[in-house]
Amino acid sequence: MSEPFSLSVIVPVWMEAASVVDTLEALAPVRARGHEVIVVDAGSSDGTAERARPLCDRVLQSDKGRAVQMNAGAAVARGDLLLFLHADTRLPPGALEQLTAFVQSRRAWGRFDVRLTGKRPLFRVIAWFMNQRSRLTGICTGDQALFVRRDVFEALAGFAPLPLMEDVELSRRLCLVSRPFCIREPVLTDSRRWQKHGAWRTIFLMWRLRWRYWRGESPESLAQVYRSDVRHAPE
Repeated sequence: MSEPFSLSVIVPVWMEAASVVDTLEALAPVRARGHEVIVVDAGSSDGTAERARPLCDRVLQSDKGRAVQMNAGAAVARGDLLLFLHADTRLPPGALEQLTAFVQSRRAWGRFDVRLTGKRPLFRVIAWFMNQRSRLTGICTGDQALFVRRDVFEALAGFAPLPLMEDVELSRRLCLVSRPFCIREPVLTDSRRWQKHGAWRTIFLMWRLRWRYWRGESPESLAQVYRSDVRHAPE
């Protein structure tokens, strides 16, 4: 079965040897239907690129930083639709059918709802708030598998080279083109970050960073706050 579009899935990775095989094997049905998967590695020393190579169409090396990596992948992508997927996120089984509906719409870009893997009821609440916030504001985070028409992405010059908030910044510019196409069938995102650093701690950290970004603080200074908070989080 073929879709009325060509899709390029771009996966930025760094030190993901333990999980990259599972990530790419989950994308095998997408490749089987003629679409491409591009992995962009930021110089991992744990064998991530070697493990990824047999399971994708292309492995690139780039400087570190998701914005830089995703732009590098987009620059060589062949698809007329670009989808940016974090290495700890899985597309739903009906993703291609949902993307067909998007392509037939007049929207320029979109994202999926998200569901977290953790079994605690709190994780369902977190996901609900993430989805509702995104639906109300039009802002998408990387966990939601942002997708965009290639010509629109190129017209906007892609992701700004920011160390943090690159997804929020691009969403703001994309909202000037159209509201996002919101797919309710959720992607599944690993809750390891929430579990490792504490769910409430992570919630407060991310909301604090977004508030400070909205107030005009630079992504560079926010990235320093994020790294410092994560570094001192309890294990």
